[in-house]
Amino acid sequence: MALGPRLDIRQTQSLVMTPQLQQAIKLLALSNLEVETFIGEALEANPLLEIGEAAPAEPLEVAPEELRRTHLESSPVDQLVSEGRVEEDQPLDIDVSALDRDRDTGDGGSFELSSSRDFAAGGERPDIDERGRFEETLAEHLHAQIGTTTSDPQLLFVARWLIDQLDEAGYLGIALSEVAESLGLSAVVIERALGLVQSLDPTGVGARNLAECIALQAREADRYDPCMARLIDNLDLVARGEVARLKRLCQVDDEDFADMLAELRSYDPRPGLRFGGGAAEAVVPDILVRAAKGGWDIALNQATLPRLIVNRSYYVEMRGACVSKDAKAWLGEKLADANWLLKALDQRQKTILKVASELVKQQDGFFRNGVAHLRPLTLKTVAEAISMHESTVSRVTSNKYLHCERGTFELKYFFTSGVGSSDGEGASAEAVKAAIRQLIDAEDPKAILSDDALVDLLKAKGFDLARRTVAKYREAIGLGSSVQRRRQKALAGVR
Repeated sequence: MALGPRLDIRQTQSLVMTPQLQQAIKLLALSNLEVETFIGEALEANPLLEIGEAAPAEPLEVAPEELRRTHLESSPVDQLVSEGRVEEDQPLDIDVSALDRDRDTGDGGSFELSSSRDFAAGGERPDIDERGRFEETLAEHLHAQIGTTTSDPQLLFVARWLIDQLDEAGYLGIALSEVAESLGLSAVVIERALGLVQSLDPTGVGARNLAECIALQAREADRYDPCMARLIDNLDLVARGEVARLKRLCQVDDEDFADMLAELRSYDPRPGLRFGGGAAEAVVPDILVRAAKGGWDIALNQATLPRLIVNRSYYVEMRGACVSKDAKAWLGEKLADANWLLKALDQRQKTILKVASELVKQQDGFFRNGVAHLRPLTLKTVAEAISMHESTVSRVTSNKYLHCERGTFELKYFFTSGVGSSDGEGASAEAVKAAIRQLIDAEDPKAILSDDALVDLLKAKGFDLARRTVAKYREAIGLGSSVQRRRQKALAGVR
């Protein structure tokens, strides 16, 4: 066979990832509020775009028996979205849970201190929209006070620097030796500056750990005697509920110990949370679901979706005024961009409605009867049902929230792993967690349920689980073992 250069002609088909297609893919993963920001930037960049009157919401009726699906036009955007054939096509189906972690109380015990904010709200944490009402942040509150505490400019500078290092709960997470090294000052100056910060309101800010935070509040209340000091130094024993050992360490009787414990519970372990973080915002749902005759009405939240239109008359006027070829080309490009953006937004709405409709159909039991009827569901199941690519469903369900009569939920919430059940269909992990919580909440303090007992009770409810699986779900919802719960209830009984 001869070796040498030659020319060959080959015919191939490929889907090119143009900037417009990239834009369409990006829009799918954005929430309604992010789309609103995107539209604002497009309005500034394109003179042919303007905001029109809001279109009335047209809910999509979904019956349990048969789903009315929106017909999607055939276009490169539709092909890319439905098939997921893009170079950066990575599913976004990682369920990230934001956990509200309490400060370390020792070695993993379940003892909790009631904060003043929680007490004022009747023992419940404030809603996310209530947290957004705070106008003054912790740092602003502290900076307003620190100027009146000293006239030493160096001390004032260090104190202000330390305030800026506090986390949202009011704790200092950096070692003083690191502060001294960073600022090039002696440890004595840093200690004095920290003392100034810890003297500010609310009491407890500037603490380096939970014990120091509680001790500061005990000193402020003039209750930091040797017995209380020993109790605060052994918060790990308090967390484990070792009452007898604590009474021996503190050298107090039952009545005095109950008094000290009540005092301890009145302190705020997270004093900084009384103030806003500056960026807290209420969750705005993207999809609205309400009950209808024999099914559900599903609609996009039009309040967060401005309606874009192309000003054709302005285009004609500008076209007539264009003299140069470059000006006409620029204007034509803007018109094409505007038309494409409108089509991409329309495609986004259709795709979201299609996915949301299938979700509602699959989880009909949840919307009617609650979390106990949540079915195990995967992205692949929904993707196959609506003839789309799995990665497209993942993008649609990212950063989106659905509002129904039961509350507001992230779309990812409806995708849960499955466990065995007696009916053969399986049950969702969320349904199992709800059943475990219900059983533990109803248990007799004198007859705490072991994990083996929970297994038997769950089997009676139709959940076929191993003991280690029950333990895993119990720990996931923040419930301690039978030993921990017995000690906790014994500690709660101390008055």
